[in-house]
Amino acid sequence: MTVLVLAQIIGTVGVGVAPSIGVLLAGAVTDSEAWAGLARTASTLGAALLGLPLGALAARRGRRVALAGGWWTAAAGGAVLVAAAQWSMVVPLFAGLLLIGVGLAVSLQSRFAATDLAQPHRRARSLALVVWVGTLGSVLGPNLGVPGEIIGSATGLTVYAGAFLIAAACLAVAGLIVFVWLRPDPLLFLGPATPASPPGPGGRQQPGRIRQVLAELRVNRRARLAVIAILTAQGVMVAIMTMTPVHLTHQGGSVTVVGVTISLHIVGMYAPAPLVGLLADRYGHRPAIGAGLGVLAASLVIGAVKPDGTGWIIASLMLLGVGWSLVNVAGSALFDAVVSAETRASSQGGVDALSNLCGAAAAFASGPLLAVSGFSLLSALALVALLPPAVLLAGHARSHSNT
Repeated sequence: MTVLVLAQIIGTVGVGVAPSIGVLLAGAVTDSEAWAGLARTASTLGAALLGLPLGALAARRGRRVALAGGWWTAAAGGAVLVAAAQWSMVVPLFAGLLLIGVGLAVSLQSRFAATDLAQPHRRARSLALVVWVGTLGSVLGPNLGVPGEIIGSATGLTVYAGAFLIAAACLAVAGLIVFVWLRPDPLLFLGPATPASPPGPGGRQQPGRIRQVLAELRVNRRARLAVIAILTAQGVMVAIMTMTPVHLTHQGGSVTVVGVTISLHIVGMYAPAPLVGLLADRYGHRPAIGAGLGVLAASLVIGAVKPDGTGWIIASLMLLGVGWSLVNVAGSALFDAVVSAETRASSQGGVDALSNLCGAAAAFASGPLLAVSGFSLLSALALVALLPPAVLLAGHARSHSNT
């Protein structure tokens, strides 16, 4: 846990740079709102593409190899973005954002790694601790423009290039910490209780890992509820967070205002995590998920009704983060508690992959929607997206006692 916590703090500094500075860099390089949304799509797509392979790698080789390799891949993306920012190159911009997005997948997988050796009645709290400590790094990440300016004045790099240089260094150090000190490996220490699917003819894994996850969801109602809640919260959060920097800039907001807004949003995402974990362990996962959906709804109502007030937008983004925290922590803990041991590591990677695919799709759609409609309509559409998990949760509440 000490190693996971330390790596999470340092690594999320690098991860946190993509939602704000990465989007602003894309806007500066491409001079297009739609491209700014596509830039965020690139980073979330990177997380989505590597989520399942990281889970599969963890099942085969353990958490240490999977997490360290992921952090180092993200560090390589940060290095590519230094060049993209310095010389305004479009292709390296998207390649770098794709790679640095892998850091998000690693950060997500770290929360599941925290539950490997946790007692059943403390799983949500263990998971929440790793989520929570990411607050420090994730808050510092969007504000790397300030030290980036200092580095730029000393080296001749642009402010964005300096920021991504810091991000790359942090991601590389996080990988080193995990690789050197995560011993014994928590997943391998459990022994054969969490293998990938058993080998089929010719040594191939049967069934495929995606099919394995889908098969689990077809027969496991509680796992299905957890996954739908996680996916919805991720898609809604990413869509609104992605376009908030662009929206604030249109209103005359400075880079500092954007950085502060995103930082407060990230505080809302991660700071409540220990309390959410405690409440989920004590009172049940489903009540916490329901509370999260309610907070998300309140956030989106504010965004739809008060799109032109900077203070209101900041409040909306903070509530958006709190709602996401409730749904994500409680939903992840519920999934971890009810998923079968035979598919655990692979299924965890599959959930993260699906979550980030939803985020990528939301980011892709949010740019054009903002361009043709506005922040108010974007918030209203996100509010409608909360209906399916709310209906599913109500159905479970009628037929089951709290988990």
